[in-house]
Order: sequence, then structure tokens, then C-alpha cells
Amino acid sequence: MNTIRTVLVGLIAGISGALIVNHLDEKENAPTSEVQQTEKEEPSPQMRQVSYSSMIPNENFIEASEKSTGSVVFIQTLSEIEYRTGGWMDWFFEPRSSQRVGSGSGVVFSQDGYIVTNNHVIMDADEITVIAGKRSYEAELVGRDPSTDLAVVKINSNDLPVIDKGDSEQVKVGEWVLAVGNPFNLTSTVTAGIVSAKGRNINILRDKFPIESFIQTDAAINPGNSGGALVNAQGKLIGINTAILSRTGSYAGYGFAIPVNIVKKVFNDLVKYGEVQKAFTGAEFIDIDSELASRIGIEDLDGVIVAEVKDESAADKAGLKKRDVIRKINGKQISNKATLEELIAKSYPGDKLNVVAQRDSEMISREMVLTNREGTTSIIKRDIYYSEDLDANFESVPKVEKDLLGISSGVKVVDYKSNGFFAGLGIPKGFIITQINNRSIDKPEELANVLSNIRGRFDVIGIDERGRKVYYPFRR
Repeated sequence: MNTIRTVLVGLIAGISGALIVNHLDEKENAPTSEVQQTEKEEPSPQMRQVSYSSMIPNENFIEASEKSTGSVVFIQTLSEIEYRTGGWMDWFFEPRSSQRVGSGSGVVFSQDGYIVTNNHVIMDADEITVIAGKRSYEAELVGRDPSTDLAVVKINSNDLPVIDKGDSEQVKVGEWVLAVGNPFNLTSTVTAGIVSAKGRNINILRDKFPIESFIQTDAAINPGNSGGALVNAQGKLIGINTAILSRTGSYAGYGFAIPVNIVKKVFNDLVKYGEVQKAFTGAEFIDIDSELASRIGIEDLDGVIVAEVKDESAADKAGLKKRDVIRKINGKQISNKATLEELIAKSYPGDKLNVVAQRDSEMISREMVLTNREGTTSIIKRDIYYSEDLDANFESVPKVEKDLLGISSGVKVVDYKSNGFFAGLGIPKGFIITQINNRSIDKPEELANVLSNIRGRFDVIGIDERGRKVYYPFRR
């Protein structure tokens, strides 16, 4: 009986299996038109991925990578950090010190060894080392510009490949780009993405006169990419990678690069003059939003509003007034403050700008001649005064910065030797000394003379880098 039951079960199972196989065969041999129709109605994730990938110009990415990676170098920095209490104990005890190591990227900009990087990569560095391929070079700081977060260093080499430069004004939102750099000390790393936006202002630069008009990209940028290259599909430089938008410190979707047209101007100025020849309007501008537009009675949200005009400035002499709405400059539409800042960043003192502005319901045209930081149109070279007695470097505060801070005098602390007299005071670099014992200080030589000869208790008053008034009491 059991044998009969087993045979029957096997027979039924065999018949069922044959029917199932036949059903599957029928689906596999179904008319092609039915399968295509299903795919058109709802493509599979795999098919969508294939379709998306086919849009990427692989051959251009390979060519762009080969053309650009050799021009991007690895930068290592070493900084000596001293810890002081800032009080009387510093006079009796040696300060504690330690070394801080940093890293980033740089781009070979000229055949004679000049390299562009970010200012924050080399800031406060005592030693800068450039690693290109398997070779290391000791680098010299040529100059830096905190307002754009750019710096130039030089190495003793003339055989490194120079990167091809593009034109950032021709960059289009949506075009493919590559980020080339050294994230997490991983040298010669290339990531791909698109240009997400242009003219971004994200308020990350802490300079008194920041220039922010970034190219935004979703190509992966991480710590170590700073100072590296953002190149187009032809391998031409369109920007220097400088920042990421992240809550963790690592890539979270968006990176930002300084447009190459600004980079070229800063590079040329630092190499030729040692300082960027900044152009100033003497006016402050703000972006237009719907609330502000409603308040001043305008409908078009493109442009910028003049918020303030300094007396005797370029804007004042051109006849611009508070509440004017800047619409065009030199025939180019001004959409926001970042667009205006980028245009001025590429200009020089003495350049003439044709400004079209809206005043109430009338359109006016004015010619504005840009000036330098002292209110003139001449070339300015940085004049740093070194005091042997104080072991420190100082410089005069330019007129445009005095106007911004609302001060009539002042001397800026540039840097100082760690074991010198001035270092013992604990006054930070960038601090502006306006008074000593209620005596106004306006020249570096005057400051050095007063501090070298002062005895007993004395007070130093000035402005810190955040614009705050600070008071330092000392005794000598």
C-alpha cells in the first residue's frame, strides 16, 4: 500500500512540475512587444542606471583626468604652536609648544614652479612641503589673499606639467566637471559631478573684505581637496576647490570652488606685486528679497541695493546714492551681490565701470572709477616694517579699512618671532593697535619706538579681527 501511495505522489509531482516549467517557458517565449511595453511603462532600476550612465562622456573624463592629475600636487605644512597664559606667569615660565601638521592640495600654475593653493591650507605654516609624484620640494610662500582664500607658493622646479586654464564665465550650470586633489592624504584622486550653481555666497570667509562668488558642484570634495583643481570635461581648470557644505567635516553633497578668472587675477598680482591690487567702490551692497523689494517699491528682484556710500569714495564721486538699485555693469546683468563681487574682484584700481541703476522709477547711467585701498588709482605694494627690538613685523592700516572700522589711526600686527618681546605680550596677529596709554598710534615706527622705551604699567587698546575693541594691560 505504501508503495502504491509513493508512486502516485511521485506521478502527481512530476505532472505538476512539467506544467510549471511549461508555464515559465511560455513567459520567456512571450511576444517581444509585450516585454517592451512593460519596460516602457516602468523601467527597472538596472535599466535606468544603464541609461543614466550612458550619458556620461567616459572618454572625456579619461582625457580630462590624464591632462589634470599631473598638475595637482600634495601640500604638507608644519606649524609651531605656543601656549601662553597671557598673564604675568609668561614672564617667569617658558611657554609650552607643540607641532601641528596639516595637508591640502595645490595646482601648478606656471612653468617656473609657482603653485596656487588655498590660504587656509598654508596659513600660520612655518614649513611648507610640496610633493609632486615621488619628489618632495621645500616651498616658499610668495603671497596670500585672505579675502579670496587664495595663496601662492613657489618651488625650485621647472619641469612640472602646468595646468590648462579655462574661462569660468563660460561655465554652464549642468556641465560635467572633475574635482582633482588629495583627500584624506589619498594622492591624485579624481571625482566627477556637475556644476550645480554659480555665484554662490556662503559666508565662510572671515576677511573684512571677503570675495565670495563660488562655483557649486556635487563632485565629491573632502578634507585634503582644498587647493585642488576643479576642471571641465576638456581638463581645463575652471576653479580652485575651497569648501564643502557639511555638518560632519566630510563630503555631504556640495562643494565650492573659486572661479578661475578670479584665481588668475590674484595669482598675477601676488607674483608681480606681492599683494593683490584690490579695487574698491566705497559702497556697501545688499541682495534684494521680496520683503525689501516691497518696502522700496520695486518688482524686479534681480540686482543689488546700495545700502551705504562712503564720502569721497568711487561710488560717491560717480553720484550713486543709498537705495539705488544696481541693474547692470558694463552691459552685464547683475543678478545678485555675488555676481557684483566677482566682477569687482577681477577689476583693478583705475578701471572704469558703466553702472546702470534704478532710482525710484527712473533708470540712470553713471561712470564709476574704482580706487585702491588708499582711495587712489596707483599700484600699491605692501610695506611691512620690522622692529629688531620687538622681533615683530607691523604695517599701517589702509584708509578703506579705517573707514570700515570707524577709526582714525592704527597699526596692524603682521607677525612676530615666538621668543621675542612682542610675542610675550600675547597680542594676536592681525590685531590693530590704535592707542598706547591713550596716545594715538598711526605709524609702525612710532609703535616700535613707544614699546621699546616704555617702562612700568602701560595699556594697549585696539581692534581685534572680529572688529571688537579690546584692552590689554601690561607692566614692564
